[in-house]
Amino acid sequence: MSKSRELFPRPVNKYLRFITIPLIFLVLNLLSYLLNPYSAYYKHYFSRPLLEMLTDAGLTMIFCGLIFELSVLNSVMLDKIIPWTEKPFTRFSIQLLLQIIFVIILMILLYFIGSFIYTYEEKLTFEEELNSLQFVYVCVIMGILISAVTTGNFLLQKWKTTMIEATELKLKTAEFKEIAMQAELQSLKLQLDPHFMFNNFSTLSELISEDQLKAEVFLRNLSRVYRYMIVNLNKNIVSLEEELIFVDAYLYLIRIRYGENVTISVDITNDDGRGIPPITLQLLIENAIKHNAATKTNPLHIRIYNTDAHIVVSNNLQRIKLAIPSARIGLQNIKSRYALLSENLPSIIEDEHSFAVYLPLLPL
Repeated sequence: MSKSRELFPRPVNKYLRFITIPLIFLVLNLLSYLLNPYSAYYKHYFSRPLLEMLTDAGLTMIFCGLIFELSVLNSVMLDKIIPWTEKPFTRFSIQLLLQIIFVIILMILLYFIGSFIYTYEEKLTFEEELNSLQFVYVCVIMGILISAVTTGNFLLQKWKTTMIEATELKLKTAEFKEIAMQAELQSLKLQLDPHFMFNNFSTLSELISEDQLKAEVFLRNLSRVYRYMIVNLNKNIVSLEEELIFVDAYLYLIRIRYGENVTISVDITNDDGRGIPPITLQLLIENAIKHNAATKTNPLHIRIYNTDAHIVVSNNLQRIKLAIPSARIGLQNIKSRYALLSENLPSIIEDEHSFAVYLPLLPL
């Protein structure tokens, strides 16, 4: 932007001048006529020489243009000194006063220019002086009206700009919030890997020394499960069908690790196209096994079933007496992911004999 445009900004559309200035010319003459329609000036208006009429109209048009531009400049310069938002009454009073002064100065200049163009042989009559004074009043009124119009237009443009900026700011805020949410989700998903791999690599290490064939089968299933985790790393929600397929593969690892000590039953009656955050069921199964005792005489029973709005993972309560240090990844991870994805959060129901987590089903 050039310096001249910075010093003299225009709060009105440039095309508005081509409409406003001729309109000011017409209104100015109309008001003058209505104020005193019986003036001798209007009686002999069209009987004057054509050149004189054109000169008079041209000077009046220039005068109207100067009133308009001074009104605009007055408004713009005062915006830098006394903005409307700080002292509106002071701003209104000063702008009105300056507008009247500008119009009077222009009237004086117009009079001197007219004195060079027209030759006044006689002293002005009382009626001519009255007409001149009435014209001054009309010009002052026009100046005030123009100032009001240009100021109103300027304030309207400012309001539109503010609304657009506010909308853009809301969009950017929503965009940044989305980026932050995705980053947090990604961080939470990455927490799954060490928790999952630590337990299964310990089992694999034992199998290698005991039964290499079984270790190979276990490794193949582990790789399938891990592949599912990688594929769904960038997904916030997976279909219930996908998650159950993953759980089915994961159950093989559980059977190898715990045998008959842990039994898991899956009873899903319907799948209506909703889903849950990926690897949620696996985390709840791991959480149940981690915090409960599981033996052949007292096996741990885990049940996965659904209600109309939830997937439920429940187990019989057999708390381990010696508490195992927790990395706070399981339930907290699930709650954090749900908090970022939905207003519906998981709920936990616990009594003396059972522990159940209700996972809300989310739209895909």
